[in-house]
Amino acid sequence: MFKVGVVGLGWMGRVHLRNYTEMADVEVVGVVDVDTEVLKEVEGQFGVKTYTSLDELLENDLDVMSVCVPTSLHHETGLKIIEKKINLIIEKPLAATAAEGRELVLKAEDMGIKLMVGHVERFNPAVARVKELIGDAEDVISIQIERVGPYPPRIQDVGVIKDLGSHDIDLLRYLSGSDFKSVYAVCSTSIGKHEDSALITAEMENGVLANISTNWVTPYKGRNISVACESKYIHANLITQEVKEYSAFSTYDKSYSVREWPLMFREPVKEELTQFLNALRNGTEVPIPGSDGLEVLNIFERILGENK
Repeated sequence: MFKVGVVGLGWMGRVHLRNYTEMADVEVVGVVDVDTEVLKEVEGQFGVKTYTSLDELLENDLDVMSVCVPTSLHHETGLKIIEKKINLIIEKPLAATAAEGRELVLKAEDMGIKLMVGHVERFNPAVARVKELIGDAEDVISIQIERVGPYPPRIQDVGVIKDLGSHDIDLLRYLSGSDFKSVYAVCSTSIGKHEDSALITAEMENGVLANISTNWVTPYKGRNISVACESKYIHANLITQEVKEYSAFSTYDKSYSVREWPLMFREPVKEELTQFLNALRNGTEVPIPGSDGLEVLNIFERILGENK
């Protein structure tokens, strides 16, 4: 039986909490938030013990913590939990800066605890299918990712690159199986004080070309991945979890074939937390270690440093 806690009860924190309460081998010891009205809501809905102070919750016996506070608080919150030798999953991005992320990773290693980063899109069945179809990525030419939607008032401390773009910077490393060789972005600000529209262009070390289009100025949510290979073309809708595989164009009869890959819909967060707990149970490496999250922060600094 894992004894778990959740700090931060915004939208994602509540998703973590709900999934934990649905797991047979998990006991939710308590949750933390500064908003007492939110605490009343979750106490009534889930029957969990609530705290307004992380220090109070950490006085309990805990095996696991989910950190779902704003990005600017990841470093401070994560260090407190690590000091108590509690395994933790920190929602993406790992921290506000690469220096803070590096300290979290090194501290977790020093204390001998598991640190995972919540880049949840890796657990989307559509992403898993795309990864399977491209294999070792030897014939991949390019990867294009679109992640757009309306402005989310809940996000106040970072821009669209660190919020939405963090998913896709991680996915480019995951799908291509390679690190970034070069990366550049152009961005603009029309709402608030942070950038809300960005085009990120990159070349991976293995030669794969990549492009990310992300913004908070589109009135609807769009989440799509397109992969051009020498032998095929793959398109995935991450919202509907639909994947289509197109054969190469035939110059002989000017045609191509399309194969739709049916998937069983799964909730990515539930799969993420299940694999995290299984890794703890089996003593194996967590699916997305802190070092992966740190690489995303390093790319942030390469992108944003060039655009200052």
